[in-house]
Amino acid sequence: MAGLARSRWPWISLLLSAVLVFNPVGLNLLHSAFFAGEQLARDIAQPIVLTALALTAVVIGLEWLVRSLIARSRARGVTR
Repeated sequence: MAGLARSRWPWISLLLSAVLVFNPVGLNLLHSAFFAGEQLARDIAQPIVLTALALTAVVIGLEWLVRSLIARSRARGVTR
C-alpha cells in the first residue's frame, strides 16, 4: 500500500472519472446535456453534468494535494 502515493498524479480520481463518463449511462447523460434535440432535455441534464464536472475537479484537486503533501513529507524524511 505504501507504493500507491509515489506519484503526485491523481490517477485514482482520473480513472474513476473516466469509468463514470465512458459507460452507457454517462455517455447518454452527456448526449442529453449537450446534443439533445429538445431544449427541455438539455435544460435538465446540463446542470447535472456541470455539477458532476465541478465535483470531479474538486476531488482531483484534493487527491493531488494529498499526494503532494505525502511526497513532501517523505522527501523530508518524516515517517509514521
